Amino acid sequence: MKGFFTILLLIISNTFMTLAWYGHLKFGEWKWFSKLGLISIVLISWGIALFEYMFQVPANRIGFRDYGGPFNLIQLKVIQEVITLVVFVIFTLIVFKTETFKLNHFLAFIFIVLAVYFVFKD
Repeated sequence: MKGFFTILLLIISNTFMTLAWYGHLKFGEWKWFSKLGLISIVLISWGIALFEYMFQVPANRIGFRDYGGPFNLIQLKVIQEVITLVVFVIFTLIVFKTETFKLNHFLAFIFIVLAVYFVFKD
């Protein structure tokens, strides 16, 4: 159950992270947002990223083996990276209609998923 909650919290965390890191690129299309300077954009992104940390830190704590979770530190990191990529791809395809998911992107993604397999293999 801790593994499920860890992954759920990581998905939520990475959704906020992706919005903070890349959402402002799309929000620039909004009239009021496009008038903001870089410092304002950084502060808004930082505010969104606060929610990322509110989910990321508990996810790592719940999931980490030393705190009773099912994952070691390396496993947590690889899981987080795969979730980051999945969330990013979904976000990109939904929000940025001009971006395409090409064969080389798919193949790179497969190798990263294979990393999860290998990191869990004894």
